[in-house]
Amino acid sequence: MKLRTILPLLAIGAIGAAGWTWWNDAPAGANVAPPAPEAVPVDTATATRQDVPVTLTGLGTVQALNTVTVTARVDGQIQKIAFTEGQDVKEGDLLAQIDPRPFQAALDGAIAKKAQDVATLENAKLDLKRFQDLAQKDFATHQQLDTQNALVAQTEALIQGDQAAIDNARTQLDYTTIKAPLDGRTGFRLVDQGNIVHATDTAGIVMITQIHPISVVFTLPEDELQAVQHALAAGTVQATAIADDGKTVLDQGKLVLADNMIDQTTGTARFKAEFPNAGNTLWPGAFVNVQVLLQTRHNALTIPSVAVERGPDGLFAYVVKPDAKVEVRPIQVGFNTGAFAVVDTGLSPGDEVVTGGQYRLEPGSAVKPTRTQTSAVSPTQEKAAQ
Repeated sequence: MKLRTILPLLAIGAIGAAGWTWWNDAPAGANVAPPAPEAVPVDTATATRQDVPVTLTGLGTVQALNTVTVTARVDGQIQKIAFTEGQDVKEGDLLAQIDPRPFQAALDGAIAKKAQDVATLENAKLDLKRFQDLAQKDFATHQQLDTQNALVAQTEALIQGDQAAIDNARTQLDYTTIKAPLDGRTGFRLVDQGNIVHATDTAGIVMITQIHPISVVFTLPEDELQAVQHALAAGTVQATAIADDGKTVLDQGKLVLADNMIDQTTGTARFKAEFPNAGNTLWPGAFVNVQVLLQTRHNALTIPSVAVERGPDGLFAYVVKPDAKVEVRPIQVGFNTGAFAVVDTGLSPGDEVVTGGQYRLEPGSAVKPTRTQTSAVSPTQEKAAQ
């Protein structure tokens, strides 16, 4: 046999002999311990008690509390436009002036006609007095007396008609001065100075929207209708308008109306909230979120929502024990706000729950907390609860 074939065989034999010697020399029953598993890095939070606002949030559309299209009520030429586009106006402020001269002339004519009929009435009354004196001496017939009485009554009726004509002419003259019917903000000017306007025009002169206060119409699932109605029956329900980012509070107001029917196509109920809008943060037509405060649960036990896990037997949380190992703790959640959960049973104040890294855990796993979170109420919810 060649040398290069013998050498590898000798090496294999030597290794086998060494292994046999080690096995025989090892103490009986001795086992090699596996290396200890490394601690799993996780994020944790402490279960704490605090006052928790119970809220519902729906998407809504901002609407002006009142919207008026200001139109002319008489025909005529616009002499003056007294507002600027986008101006805040008060009720009674001058908006436009129509040429009043034709209407003033009509009023003067009605006044003159009444004065003429008043003079006629005075003469008719004097004639009636003469006929009464003559009738007592049989120098006038009863027919003449009756005719004169009828003439006096007829003239008095004419004067009443003259007064009605005066009132109508004065009203038409007042219509030439167009004033703001309510407090609000003007939009685009729809007619220019010098144009002829008519009482039949539908476009109008300007549109005024009342934005102080302002309303938001929003929807909630029909399942929440009863809870909102109970809150309304108990007193004022606070509403908070929140921007699209879900954090910025635009304004705070109150819920004023639950609609009288449910939309069957969407399964939602409509509600209206009213806001003072002092800072003009709400604008007609804008989309905002509306958060309504139904109640405040005092001294409730809370944990971050990310700590809640769902298993075959229901909800649970991983709780870090004093020996830095985790156990599975079944819990019951009263409600979940999205940011945190209110735990009714299963946890105690001070329990440390895992909020990140749960996918690597199993009961008894060793953990190493790397970041401790808080389950405090968010600033938006704090403002809603105030």
